[in-house]
Amino acid sequence: VQLVQSGGGLVQPGGSLRLSCVVSGFTFTNYAMSWYRQAPVKQRELVASISSGGNTDYADSVKGRFTISRDNGKNTVYLQMNSLKPEDTAVYYCYGSRLGLHYWGQGTQVTVSS
Repeated sequence: VQLVQSGGGLVQPGGSLRLSCVVSGFTFTNYAMSWYRQAPVKQRELVASISSGGNTDYADSVKGRFTISRDNGKNTVYLQMNSLKPEDTAVYYCYGSRLGLHYWGQGTQVTVSS
């Protein structure tokens, strides 16, 4: 099983980034997918999730700014991040789960700074 992330980097406040996570090794369409993040000296927190059926949910801190989506034909989940703030700075992780099985991506750094 592999969850390979891409798309992080350095961006100025107010800017945008899109994270991608390409999945292999399990049946992507059966899995709920999520994005988590972990800032220095903070616990990992759930940012957004999308069910196998496409229902989405967001942390209050990112509602209206972030959008999670999935392309089942490409086995890929995305996180579009707009209006980024310095407090969004963290390592972002892709996560797939189903019936007690769960897998993590390798993490990608997002830094929001002027």
